Amino acid sequence: MNERVPIELEVNGEAVAKYVEPRLSLADFLREELELTGTHQGCEMGACGACLVLLNGKAVHSCLMFAVQAHGDHVETVEGLSQRKAIADIQQAFHNNNALQCGFCTAGMLVTAHELLSRNTTPTRHEIRDGLSGNYCRCTGYQAIVDSIVSVARSRAGNVDTPASPGERGTAS
Repeated sequence: MNERVPIELEVNGEAVAKYVEPRLSLADFLREELELTGTHQGCEMGACGACLVLLNGKAVHSCLMFAVQAHGDHVETVEGLSQRKAIADIQQAFHNNNALQCGFCTAGMLVTAHELLSRNTTPTRHEIRDGLSGNYCRCTGYQAIVDSIVSVARSRAGNVDTPASPGERGTAS
């Protein structure tokens, strides 16, 4: 029988102190202990990206981490990003471009897009595709997702009159 161990961390800006099983994944901790179900579990091998969260500002696969490894850290989930409106424009762009279909990968895609745009405010389509390489989507073919991120980058740069157009699709600019 595993003995529960204490952890303290910040999740979506709030201090959390819990006792957890040592081998509980961060994804399971977020979903089961904190009821933050935006963090999805697809493969549990770090291949699909559905479980991505920000750990101290960097996107990580929460299915590959134990919750105890996040002790003392800052975790932000898609719910936290949404609550503080950090991804409102990305969410709207996904809606406008029909970049969400079944929705299973969407939370991970939004976290990835947010992290990508935080470190590169004007990514090329190639850089966006490279940034999304850790996210698996079975429904969209990624084109609408890339278009959404391009349009948000342009809007944030003040180029609101130049959304990603269908004529640009597939270019590696």
